[in-house]
Amino acid sequence: MSEFVSLVTSIRDCTLCAAHLPLGPRPVLQVSTTAKILIAGQAPGRIVHETGKPFDDKSGERLRNWLGVTPAQFYDPNIFAIVPMGFCFPGTGSSGDLPPRRECGATWHDNLFEQLPQLELKIIIGAYAMDYHLGNRQSKTLTQTVERWQEFLPDYLPLPHPSPRNNIWLRRNAWFETEVVPNLQARVKELLE
Repeated sequence: MSEFVSLVTSIRDCTLCAAHLPLGPRPVLQVSTTAKILIAGQAPGRIVHETGKPFDDKSGERLRNWLGVTPAQFYDPNIFAIVPMGFCFPGTGSSGDLPPRRECGATWHDNLFEQLPQLELKIIIGAYAMDYHLGNRQSKTLTQTVERWQEFLPDYLPLPHPSPRNNIWLRRNAWFETEVVPNLQARVKELLE
């Protein structure tokens, strides 16, 4: 068994924070050593926990629209790696899902990303993923970081979460869908050719 396969099997079998997960562990990710594009998200939601398929919900529909790809393209692990900061559904709080469990990033992420050498674009979704992938390169707020999207290309592109809960943010920041989304689609199309 290769080091990559062994690592992914260990992640899928992980029960490290099982005692803190309301629905129990069910790590969700999609990876291949040939993937060109990374979707670095937060953590699976309740629906994704049930199906075991990343972004298999309204957020995923919006994200695929932003990317300009079909479900078949999106779920092809040779094109897209999908690696959330927390691999399991963390539970629900008063204003939405709880933050991703920190154990995942600390235990798995560095080793996993070392095994993904072909990544040419990392699409960073939400503040927790930005903390890991952008570190001190990000601004004080998610909005300010996304406004600077051009500074991160061609390797990174920070995005807000595509959740329907962000409809107000999208209305307040109409520039995102008129400026960022077309450029995101062009970069993805370039990598798919």
